[in-house]
Amino acid sequence: MVHQAYRFALDPSPRAEGALASHVGARRFAFNWGLALVKERLEARRRGEEVEVPWTLPALRREWNRQKEAVAPWWQENSKEAYSSGLEGLAKALENWSDSRKGRRKGRRMGFPRFRKKGRGRESVGFTTGAIRVDDKSHVVLPKIGRVRTHEPTTALLERIETKKARILRATVSREGGRWFVSFTCEVEREPKAPRLPGAAVGLDVGLRHLAVLSTGEQVPNPRPLKKALRKLARLNRELARRKPESKNREETRWRLARAHARVANIRRDALHKLTTRLACRYGTVVVEELNLAGMLRNRRLARAVADASLAEIRRQLAYKTVWYGSHLLKAERFYPSSKRCSRCGAVKEKLPLWVRTFRCDACGLVLDRDHNAALNLAALVAAVAGSGPETLNARGRGVRPAARRAVPEEAGSRRREST
Repeated sequence: MVHQAYRFALDPSPRAEGALASHVGARRFAFNWGLALVKERLEARRRGEEVEVPWTLPALRREWNRQKEAVAPWWQENSKEAYSSGLEGLAKALENWSDSRKGRRKGRRMGFPRFRKKGRGRESVGFTTGAIRVDDKSHVVLPKIGRVRTHEPTTALLERIETKKARILRATVSREGGRWFVSFTCEVEREPKAPRLPGAAVGLDVGLRHLAVLSTGEQVPNPRPLKKALRKLARLNRELARRKPESKNREETRWRLARAHARVANIRRDALHKLTTRLACRYGTVVVEELNLAGMLRNRRLARAVADASLAEIRRQLAYKTVWYGSHLLKAERFYPSSKRCSRCGAVKEKLPLWVRTFRCDACGLVLDRDHNAALNLAALVAAVAGSGPETLNARGRGVRPAARRAVPEEAGSRRREST
């Protein structure tokens, strides 16, 4: 059993669209109310008062149930899950901020949660209980909202539910680019599958010039959706800045800008899913390298192009798709010199500037495209890992969901010093 999400576009009636917007607003209200309460209690503690700060989801729910009649007498108009979803988001934000301050969370330090504004950021609401189901191939049912028509058929999920191979755990409604979507998080029983070439391995070198170069020599083009849409986005941003606040024209321009951004995201998502699905279904082992993407995003000359390519998303999708389709994902460690190493003789160059796009080996005379050479070196790691002995079990010795293996051969170029 695996967790899998099914996302469908909605085509709601005016009544259903009003109900969806009301639930999204109720979630935002609960989030802002809870944040104001937390700030008020923290300020009281600074003054020396002995008060309880509702930091966790159960504590926030207790405070909400105690005060909801006074602060939101209209709360029964929406499902209780809308308010619970807002409080859950606040509890996670507070936990992430606390973990970030104490060093328990990786990445940049997170700021304290801020109040949500209508029309800013991602608008969504989650449901975990109540009437949540796929009614037929063109309708879904949500708590308090009722039956909503879908813009696309739900057959992929409906057939699994009818055959008892899927169970809905959660439904999340979101609005992106002026359109409504529903995403069902399900527990799915997937049948064991095998790739078409179970004994074959492929190296995947991702980049900006090409989205990916395979060890087979194939070059996957980079769609660069953001770069192609920059002129339109700039024009819409200038138009939005000229509009008067709270005017109908400003609202129309804002939605046009949101749709343009949504189109960029959809083109990028389509290209990534097609690439990762094809690789996971075809090859028995897919080898990728672990890149320092956070450092690359700090480069002001590369940040936009790196974000437009969404290189981390390729590795994330391969991590779960290789499990679904019976293949394996192998990760080369960050300092493995895939570009500097000759794929024929194994000689490693001391330096190879990024602007040099052709690899020339001084030892054997190999002349090859830089990215293709790196992909061949990544594919060769499969033999190195296979010869290093069997894998060990996890700490408890029990079967767990397969994870990506990490390739660390002796010649991987790591910066660890050998003990003498």
